[in-house]
Amino acid sequence: MLKSALLVMTLCVGAMSPALAADKPFRMGTLAPKNSLYHRQLLEVGEAWRAAQGGGAKYVVYPDGSQGGETELARRMRIGQLQGALLSVVGLHEIEPSINALQAMPLLFKSWDEVDYVREKMRPAMEKKFLDKGFVVLAWGDAGWVRFFSKDPAFKPDDYKKMKFFAWGGEADQQEIMKSLGYTPVPLETSDILPSIQTGMINVVPSTPYFALASQVYTMAPNMLEINWAPIVGALVVTKKAWDEMTPATQDAVRVAGEKAGAQIRSKARQEVEEAVDAMKKRGLVVNKPNTEQMREWTELADKLYPRIRGTLVPAETFDDVFRHLKAYRASKAK
Repeated sequence: MLKSALLVMTLCVGAMSPALAADKPFRMGTLAPKNSLYHRQLLEVGEAWRAAQGGGAKYVVYPDGSQGGETELARRMRIGQLQGALLSVVGLHEIEPSINALQAMPLLFKSWDEVDYVREKMRPAMEKKFLDKGFVVLAWGDAGWVRFFSKDPAFKPDDYKKMKFFAWGGEADQQEIMKSLGYTPVPLETSDILPSIQTGMINVVPSTPYFALASQVYTMAPNMLEINWAPIVGALVVTKKAWDEMTPATQDAVRVAGEKAGAQIRSKARQEVEEAVDAMKKRGLVVNKPNTEQMREWTELADKLYPRIRGTLVPAETFDDVFRHLKAYRASKAK
């Protein structure tokens, strides 16, 4: 519930020396569906890599989560089976836990402008942390706001206490916090969501509208709570080993292509949020909007969560940095 972020985007980017290019393909894996926005941007980065490498450079994309979930993708990068990834925070925190600060703060961000401001302020320090862990960040992206899709209508926090939530298997701290507040998380992989809804193992899925549409989650959980619980944030990373094996010209080409892909993903994914909601409404989705009193209850829940998140899901120093940057941004806009 806190940041059961679906991962809507997981991109792998890597490289090898030109001499090995013909024998050792540039390998990518993603949870994103084939031909989705994220998959198309993945291919754009790959074309830039191939053009810079020259010769018989091979580039392979594994869409639809065929290489496993985000935890598995992080593992595959570490052992060299994949050269990099565009991961959501779910996978990125397997590399650097402080990244949770951009996604694990429910109801904190009120707009994409706030998300962008805080991310850019924290970006240099965050990228240094990833580099120290053996990964180069090429670009930052996002995939929309998390909303709750459930079988039955729900409007306020207590409505969800009788439901069972999809939760990422590797997020033990998040699940403990949920349980302590009276909620029931069920740890699963993304591929298990639909069959688990069908069997009643879960009946609510925190998801972006785009993912709910693409995966058909909304057909099994046709009620959407209209609150922007948290943004799904992601980053395009490559292993430092793969980066160091690239020529300087290839590094430049991939860096430019990665930045362009990040900008495209941020721009188009945000637009697709409302487009996805409209498309689902035409096919039976019911949008439930909390009233003023119900929204107050959600805000109170978020306020209760912050002390539990600080120092557990998010390192205390990083947690404080987010609030400091956000306070400065809002003060500047109030002038």
